Amino acid sequence: MRTSVGQTYVSTFETPKQSLSGLGSDAISAVLSAAADVVLVLDADGVIRDVSSTSPIITASGGLRNWAGKHWVDLVTIECKAKIGRMLDDAADDARVVWRQINIPSEDGGDLALSFCAIGVGPKGRVIALGRDLRAQAELQQQLVDAQQALERDYLRLRHLESRYRILFDLTGEGVLVVDGKNLKVIEANPAAATAFGANVSKLVGRSVLDCIDASSKTAAAKLLDTVHASGKPDQLSIRLGKQRVTLSVSLMHEETGELLLLRVGSLPTTQDAANDARAEVVLRVLEQTPDAFVVTDNDGEIIAVNRAFSEMVQLPRADLALGESLDRWLGRAGVDLNVLLANLRQRGSVRLFATTLRNENGHGIPVEISAVSVPQGEMPGLGFTIRDIGSRLSPADTGRHDLPRSAAQLTELVGRVPLREIVGETTDLIEKLCIEAALQLTQDNRATAAEVLGLSRQSLYVKLRQFGIGNLATEAK
Repeated sequence: MRTSVGQTYVSTFETPKQSLSGLGSDAISAVLSAAADVVLVLDADGVIRDVSSTSPIITASGGLRNWAGKHWVDLVTIECKAKIGRMLDDAADDARVVWRQINIPSEDGGDLALSFCAIGVGPKGRVIALGRDLRAQAELQQQLVDAQQALERDYLRLRHLESRYRILFDLTGEGVLVVDGKNLKVIEANPAAATAFGANVSKLVGRSVLDCIDASSKTAAAKLLDTVHASGKPDQLSIRLGKQRVTLSVSLMHEETGELLLLRVGSLPTTQDAANDARAEVVLRVLEQTPDAFVVTDNDGEIIAVNRAFSEMVQLPRADLALGESLDRWLGRAGVDLNVLLANLRQRGSVRLFATTLRNENGHGIPVEISAVSVPQGEMPGLGFTIRDIGSRLSPADTGRHDLPRSAAQLTELVGRVPLREIVGETTDLIEKLCIEAALQLTQDNRATAAEVLGLSRQSLYVKLRQFGIGNLATEAK
């Protein structure tokens, strides 16, 4: 970056002959070298005859060793060539010394910024040019520019943040007041707060917030503000504003200028809202205390909530231990029953009396019936399962097998509830029973003839009659 330092005029000694008399060439060389970072000795044609530098960095980057014998104007950048001509002309005319910035291309590809002045000395138009390194000044200027740009970016970001805050502050439906913590005067108020207090925003700002509250609630509000200001903990109470009661919530904020109180004005729940909340509370208590297990899961079967009956069925010490687990963990056929239930719920929306077993933490299974429903609507869709223990309704002989289906429709309902091998076995039993009943009806209950029609021995027919409970053989056997 090329740094512009303007023009600096240099005053001269008043009595140079007396104060500087007797100085030799070595002394003058030392003085010039100490007075400037770069010293050039030029002839009347502007050709550099000698060079001196006290800065090794300038010597290395500027290539000073190669300057001798070259025209000074050929070593600078194009925009500085006119400056070189003016400085040499001023030096020849003994004009006032002026410092000018000169940029010299360096060997590393950048420009070396130096401030030069030219002084005519001695006969034959000899000129001495003194140069000062401007890199430190350029770095400071660059840092200043970077800092200014950073401030501008921060300022722009703060303006955007304030704009978003202002939009949110004005559009929120909840009344918000910003109050000075010392004198309790309103500093800011949004339109919702102005509506709640029955005044314009301009009339609220600057007033004490206690003056805006009804006299019946002013003492309680003042105590609330003092308590929050002293403890720093947010609190709230119900106050009266005009003909309505509202909730006043107060929080403390700390700023450099002092402490502020943030007041939020919210409406109290209506009678209908309170009634709805009470009904919801009753429903939750009923589900919690119902003797049937009740489970709520997400659409993948992961448990969201269970009641106490479920935790007792699966022998969990606490109901919350089931949360986050898959319902498949406790169903009889892992990986089968839950998939069947989920598939039916996605297709039909509900399942009734799905027979299976429920395993407890000890691995013991109990027969249950599951009814389930899918609730896809709402912000959080889910599935509800009602699980009923049917072990007390089954006799010891029936707990190991299902009742024999009486029709093909009943048989197809077993799909998904029992394994295919059991369905095939029950299908065979159903066909045998139907054939035996048809043979007895055809032979008018003549068992010997019925055995011949079926191609069975009489003894085999009696065994099957007892097996399927047909006729009075079971009574006879007793």
